[in-house]
Amino acid sequence: MLDSYRRVLSRPGALAFSSAALVARLPISMVGLGIVLLVEGRTGSYGLAGTVSAVFVLSEAAFAVLHGRWVDHHGQARVLPLAISVFGAGLALMMLAVEQDWARPWTHVFAAVAGAALPQVGASVRTRWSHLLDDAGEKQTAFALEAVLDEVVFVVGPVLVTLLATGWHPVAGLTVAVVTGLVGTYAFAAQRSTEPPAGRSAPSGGDRTPMPWRLVLPLAVVCLTLGALFGAAEVTTVAFAEEQGQRWVAGWLLAAWSLGSLVAGLVTGAVVWRRGPDVRLRWGSAAMAATMAPLMFVSSVPVMALVLLVGGLAVAPTLISAMTMVEQGVPSARLTEGMAILHTGIVAGVAPGASIAGFVVDHSGASAAYAVALAGGVLGALAAQAARPTRTPRSVSVRA
Repeated sequence: MLDSYRRVLSRPGALAFSSAALVARLPISMVGLGIVLLVEGRTGSYGLAGTVSAVFVLSEAAFAVLHGRWVDHHGQARVLPLAISVFGAGLALMMLAVEQDWARPWTHVFAAVAGAALPQVGASVRTRWSHLLDDAGEKQTAFALEAVLDEVVFVVGPVLVTLLATGWHPVAGLTVAVVTGLVGTYAFAAQRSTEPPAGRSAPSGGDRTPMPWRLVLPLAVVCLTLGALFGAAEVTTVAFAEEQGQRWVAGWLLAAWSLGSLVAGLVTGAVVWRRGPDVRLRWGSAAMAATMAPLMFVSSVPVMALVLLVGGLAVAPTLISAMTMVEQGVPSARLTEGMAILHTGIVAGVAPGASIAGFVVDHSGASAAYAVALAGGVLGALAAQAARPTRTPRSVSVRA
């Protein structure tokens, strides 16, 4: 199975840029939780901590598509270092505002700046793989590899930021997030030999390369609903662990979910699939919905861990299929932007999913709140029925 991964990583520069992108993505899983730990620790207010974290996440979602467009137009080496520098400065100022007890609006402003500047490294590394590889099977393997590394990020990041913030200093976790983001992104952008050529989202004739919205919009809706599923399941699982009197196991339960996704992602990249990514997307999204249904009836921590582990098996294959459809159907001049749209959908769905699930937890308990995750999965499965592959020549233009 590992031969498939060995082949793609043996390409010149592949291991180096994929490793750098892994480090660069750590802030994605560290900053939101790190903000909550810092702000609550210094002010004693979960409400304030939640609003500052929400500002960061919403700003990131609002600017993700623009980041993708700028990367496609100007190139990764020009946009990513500038974006991560602004991100680092914004987050450092936010930490200073909290530590020095500046006026509350400043904390929100700096959090918004940091979120808006967070670069789209995940989309950029997938675009780089698409540029480097010609074989469709190898591209699927590369996308599976990145999906696995995403899961590694979401297993390691929250644990790391929690240990640093609670065991060392409240700003330590966010400081490490800034450092890893800067080092990883600079190292990734510095590797010019594998960088895709800068496209032109507005060519000299004045026309823009068209975006296949009939493909991208349904996929964005799928990602939005799956983001709601992720947000709802995460909040509800923490509440479930607390109801069981074992809040400390929440992290392990979520890690089991990520582990299932990680294993499935590895298998997905090693298998030669006979069916296209659109078929796998429909089956995968349906499987995600189906695995949410039993959670409402589980009352044992070990059983919950097992059910979440099985449920995670559907996550990575579904997201890999969505990214593969974008890679195959979006023109190369707007590929990073297309992938950023899917990322925006996921991020935008997390907040309402978590909020609705939290409301249900407060009024009806954790078991009932898993119905929110189920609803997100069902909507995602329905939206996946509208997603159809659209093949576009990689260098297509409006005049052509």
